[in-house]
Parts: sequence; C-alpha cells; structure tokens
Amino acid sequence: MQKKNIAVLMGGYGSEYEISLNSGDTVMSALDSKKYNVYEVHILKEGWFCVVDGYKYDIDKSDFSVGINTEKISFSSCYNTIHGTPGEDGKLQAYLELIGIPQTSCAFYESALTFNKRDTLSVLKPYGVPMAKSVYVNKGDNISMEFKNSLSMQIGYPCFVKPNRAGSSFGVSKVYKEGDLEQAIDLAFKEDSEVLIESFLSGTEVSVGVYNFGDGIKVLPVCEIVPDGDFFSLDAKYSGKSQEIVPARISQVQTDEVQQLTSAIYDLLNLKGIARIDFIFHEGKPHFVEVNTNPGLSKESIIPRQFKAAGIALSDAFDKAIQFSIKKI
Repeated sequence: MQKKNIAVLMGGYGSEYEISLNSGDTVMSALDSKKYNVYEVHILKEGWFCVVDGYKYDIDKSDFSVGINTEKISFSSCYNTIHGTPGEDGKLQAYLELIGIPQTSCAFYESALTFNKRDTLSVLKPYGVPMAKSVYVNKGDNISMEFKNSLSMQIGYPCFVKPNRAGSSFGVSKVYKEGDLEQAIDLAFKEDSEVLIESFLSGTEVSVGVYNFGDGIKVLPVCEIVPDGDFFSLDAKYSGKSQEIVPARISQVQTDEVQQLTSAIYDLLNLKGIARIDFIFHEGKPHFVEVNTNPGLSKESIIPRQFKAAGIALSDAFDKAIQFSIKKI
C-alpha cells in the first residue's frame, strides 16, 4: 500500500507558536513512518514552510503543495497542532476546506465559535451549562468609575481578566481589588482587542479530554489541576509548576457528571477530533470554563497523560484522527 503524505501543521501567528511547535513534534514522533510520509509544516507570520533536514521549502498556497528537489508533494491530510490563529480560529480550516484537503480539527465555523470565549458562553448558556458570571470590554471602551462600580456589583473581587480570543493563559490575570483592574485589562489587550472579565469560582479545577474518530464521542479520564499559585497560569502550565493528577481525586459521582457534561458540550458545539474542556467544581457542580479544539500535545500537556491513563497509545489516537479526517471528505 502506498504511503500517504501527511502534513503536521505547527506554529501559528500568536504568542503560542512555540508551544505549538512542541505539540507538532509530539505528533511527528508518534505517527507510523511505515504508514505515512510525515512532513513538518510551519505556519508562521513570516511564511509557510515545509522543513526537511533543516531546510525550508515554501508552501504553494494555491494548492497547499511543496516542491522538494524537483518533486511536487501534495498532502492527503493535515494534522493540525496550531494553537491560536490561524489554525484554531477557523481561518486555516476554511482555506483547507476550500481547496479540498482534510484536517484533523473541527470545521471552520466551530473553530471560530469556540475560539471566541464570549460567543461560546452565549451558545452554551441557554442549555443550562453552569458557568461564571461575565462582562466584556472592547478596546477603546471607557473604564469609568461607573463601569467599575457596576463590575463590583455584578462580578465582585477577586475576578479573572482574560483575552477573549487567546489561549495558554497568555494575558490572563487574577484581580483582587479595583485598583489593579485597569492594569490587568491593559495586559489582556496585548493579546486581543476584546477582553472577558469573569467572576471567581472557588473549587477543584479539572480538564477533560474528549474525541470522536467516527465511532461516537469518547471521554478520557479526568485530570485534576493543582496549580502552584493562585491559578493555572502560563508559567504553571509549561514550567512544571503545577500538579496534573490523572485520574482526578474526585468522587465517582463527580467524575460521571463532568464526563457527561463534557460529552454533551462536545456534541452541542459539533466538535471533531481531539478536544479538551476545562471546568471548576464550584459548590460541588462542574462549571464550564473553556474549550480547546487544538489542545496541547507536548510532554507537559494534559491530553497525552489522559490517553496514557486510558491505555491508548498516542500513535493509535493520532492515526485514527488522520483516518477519520480523510473519510470525512
């Protein structure tokens, strides 16, 4: 059987590009070289490149092919490991769909929707999904005393200030008092022109992997997150300054509840491939925090640990993701 050419997409245009490169390396290492010709493809602001033996070859954006030593390489599927724009917000998905190349993430609309925290909350709220109280700020809005007083009444302190369209905790702050609010908003604006301010939810934080490779929605073992600090910050996520315990130290009733809610949200949002959904058990109930449609896959990341706990090899999971993407076209 002829081997299929698979492009592993990594990088991106935002702050998360280095994390994405690590995720891409995990996929590159795990895919079966006897079954696939695997190509490392960097999607960066400065250009799109296929990297072979340290050399960069330009991607032809007219058909997403690459010329290497007089040979034109086309791809059967793309394994999408990009965190942030353009690989997690729908732009790359729409482009690949237009030219007829499958990719392993959800489709462009679902990607755009879930990348926008505000819009995701708006979709899930009518279905009764528990979540924090929230307000929104756009760049240029007047952070007046009236706004601060209203925020104090609606949200209270402490609260979280987040970029609306960013991941990996870039630009996220926990704010304890009114005097620190504007500085936190300015930090978030460095990542996005829209900012989400959410009420603080006290309780156990968990993250749940979920996937569908064509044979139904499957939920992975729950991961409990114990940050070494106030919250699961960027530093805590990628510098080992947190405990990520799989399976989570919660009751079987809580495990069943959060896994069922994870499956329901995955279904409601019409997701595809591997995703990760985060919750906080506030007052005993799982409250939705956010969904990651291209979750981290590096050795420090949660999804690989959850697959291991489920007894599923990453090579098998990634292979099924690719095969399902090809069948969907």
